[in-house]
Amino acid sequence: MKKFNFADGIKDLNAGLVVFLVALPLCLGIALASKAPLMSGIIAGIIGGVVVGALSGSQLGVSGPAAGLVGIVVAGIVACGSFEAFCLATLLAGGMQLVLGLVRAGGLAQYFPTSVIKGMLAGIGIIIILKQIPHLVGIDSDYEGDLDFFQNDGETTISEFRNLFEALTPGAVLIGLAGLAIMLVWNLPKIKQHKVLGLIPGPLLAVGLGVALQVLFEQTGSSLALSPEHLVQITASSNPVEWVQFPKFSEIGNGQVWVYALLICVIASIESLLCAEATDKIDPQLRVSNKNRELLAQGAGNIFSGLLGGIPVTQVVVRSSANIQAGGRTRTSTIFHGILIFVMVATVPWALNEIPMASLASVLLLVGYNLAKPSLIKKYYKKGWTQFIPFVVTVPLVVANLLLGVGIGIAVAIFFILRRNFRAPYTYHLEEQGGKRILTLKLANIVSFMNKGVIIQTLELIPRGSNVVIDASDCGLIDPDVVEAIEDFMTKSPQNDIQVKIIGSLDHSEVVKNPTKELHAQLESLARKHMASANTESTYDK
Repeated sequence: MKKFNFADGIKDLNAGLVVFLVALPLCLGIALASKAPLMSGIIAGIIGGVVVGALSGSQLGVSGPAAGLVGIVVAGIVACGSFEAFCLATLLAGGMQLVLGLVRAGGLAQYFPTSVIKGMLAGIGIIIILKQIPHLVGIDSDYEGDLDFFQNDGETTISEFRNLFEALTPGAVLIGLAGLAIMLVWNLPKIKQHKVLGLIPGPLLAVGLGVALQVLFEQTGSSLALSPEHLVQITASSNPVEWVQFPKFSEIGNGQVWVYALLICVIASIESLLCAEATDKIDPQLRVSNKNRELLAQGAGNIFSGLLGGIPVTQVVVRSSANIQAGGRTRTSTIFHGILIFVMVATVPWALNEIPMASLASVLLLVGYNLAKPSLIKKYYKKGWTQFIPFVVTVPLVVANLLLGVGIGIAVAIFFILRRNFRAPYTYHLEEQGGKRILTLKLANIVSFMNKGVIIQTLELIPRGSNVVIDASDCGLIDPDVVEAIEDFMTKSPQNDIQVKIIGSLDHSEVVKNPTKELHAQLESLARKHMASANTESTYDK
């Protein structure tokens, strides 16, 4: 068993505290926008932290209510007939996700191109920045956590900026800028490397400073004091049992319940897989999460959330990014943030209601900037057009619509993959020996039907009197259509005084081999032996 690392434990607790501060208003805001009971967002946040965090395949991913499901929740509550019936749909969706995890559907995440995932992260970073600037200056009419271009308050992400100078609140501006300043100072190398100061998270100081300034303004009667709409607003019973709303199991025969269960399952699973893959890309330790286990964890989370009266949960980029940037090391930070939500809301909601939204906006602004650093554009430009174009296409489209942007980005990336595959079915070597022209075509590892046209064009251009060598020795998969085209060329070649030599086999029944299953079985066997050996050594150590 891995030994407890004290330094990592401290970093996890600090990160969990930061994620708690970020997650709390998001849970409330998303529940409010979903027209669901406010406590349903809190319940979802607790379950996303504790249940999903404990079972997750990701060490740093954080789950909770997601803005991407707001539209489904709003429509689902109406279509299902009541919030309690919608809770049943959430529970059923969790069961469906368990099935997806058991059939290993999480493997789909491996097919998301890296350029698209990085573009998605940059796009979300830009959304966070655009959405948090109004909160930084005290324009809080739009709910915290909104990622949609068209807002519930009738504005859009862009049109909201027309209100910046007309509706800004001086106290919020001061608190927000103070929070940004202290975090920038805390990011200086001298502070980060200090033995004591380096253990204190900058975002916690920013929020603490915001609360202190707000209390000072209130106590002195200053006009800078913020009114309640600019603060976190929690109205919770001190008895957690009263938070719970059980699903209406009598609606099991309601067709709309099953329709929305399927919708939640599909959208929540896609968003969770996308986020898990994105979190892996920014994990400082470069760990790769188990996506099938992630689906099982998300399924368990939605079962519990639906059972206790919470809205659906997914893994979410904003909280996961905040966790990483706050120094999280293991899933302990995720679990701790869920416990904090429960304890703080149940015991001291009045203290949480002193937190200015502007302070939280300053924290999220830095999260957004770190996701969308301008250096990313330069980095992907250097990678070449096949990486750069999917990246730059994905970024603005994600700002408009997350899933649409990712979908189009993947389509563009696939186009370049197919184009590259179409243009490179072989390598060649052309030489002259004794007056004879010798052309060697070495077929690629995979030659698909899409390569048929290029190969036929190449063979038709070979002049009379040539010697042709077709090397299929390294070909692991060759399409029967390509084999047929080569055989047709060989049949006609004597008429054109062309000599053809085949190295390897063109018999696709022999060539088409998939060693993956056999290799995976051998690797899993080696892993089991390694674990058994490690456990034996651990026993001897004891």
